[in-house]
Amino acid sequence: MAFFLETLIGGLMAGMLYSLVALGFVLIYKASGVFNFAQGAMVLFAALAMARFSEWIPRWTGIDNRIAANLLAFLVAGVLMFAVAWLIERLVLRHLVNQEGATLLMATLGIAYFLEGLGQTLFGSDIYKIDIGMPKDPVFILDSVFQGGILVNKEDVIAAGIAAGLVILLSLFFQKTTTGRALRAVADDHQAAQSIGIPLNRIWVIVWCVAGVVALVSGMIWGSKLGVQFSLTTIALRALPVVILGGLTSVPGAILGGLIIGVGEKLSEVYLGPYVGGGIEIWFAYVLALVFLLFRPQGLFGEKIIDRV
Repeated sequence: MAFFLETLIGGLMAGMLYSLVALGFVLIYKASGVFNFAQGAMVLFAALAMARFSEWIPRWTGIDNRIAANLLAFLVAGVLMFAVAWLIERLVLRHLVNQEGATLLMATLGIAYFLEGLGQTLFGSDIYKIDIGMPKDPVFILDSVFQGGILVNKEDVIAAGIAAGLVILLSLFFQKTTTGRALRAVADDHQAAQSIGIPLNRIWVIVWCVAGVVALVSGMIWGSKLGVQFSLTTIALRALPVVILGGLTSVPGAILGGLIIGVGEKLSEVYLGPYVGGGIEIWFAYVLALVFLLFRPQGLFGEKIIDRV
């Protein structure tokens, strides 16, 4: 039982981080109908900015305190991601409103490659480290309940806590603020929202800026765990099954989908891997997503599309 709980907790921690990346897809798709394939590049760009600014700011300002330097680096990187998101919406996507889905897809792919190149130009192409003070050592919990306790990684717990906190803040933002309610109105019906005076362009800018902040937090956490390298763009590919499972238009679906896939990957690898030679963790999420595409393409919480003729 202790080993099962240990695997389960590890899956929940990983799933929470998948959910965080998937949120970026969902937020933008809900508000603008654009499936943003540049989300992975945004995570990479944000992580590069955070890593490099945390190195440069102590030299520029003479700040010796690591916490203060990291906080200032986070704020500067956040402003940069706001600027990037605003420019993407202003210079590219605003001019592609009501275009075909294939056109928007190619636009976001072009943005992805542009951000990768810009990140390399501005920040370099080496592997960088983000040290935000998260402890790396594992810890044993529930020693009194299970013999030997349950091994838990402190860094995973803190990362999952940060992700959960951001999800809660976003939920409150959507439910309790005027802007959040306007965002939900735009997500439900663009034309109806515009008819009552909600400016779509301003809403789309806000959504892209929020997605930029989500990308920054995701990049900071994944960069702390894995190091900041260009393979971080593949994190978005890990989040695609989460979006398919939860539904393209559902924030709760992104959260639940991430948890299901995180737990499913870990449990299947541990308990089924020895019988099939391992490697289940690599393809489990995509097979599950394929099953949903065949039998429930709208996902667990997505809206079912009905075409009337």
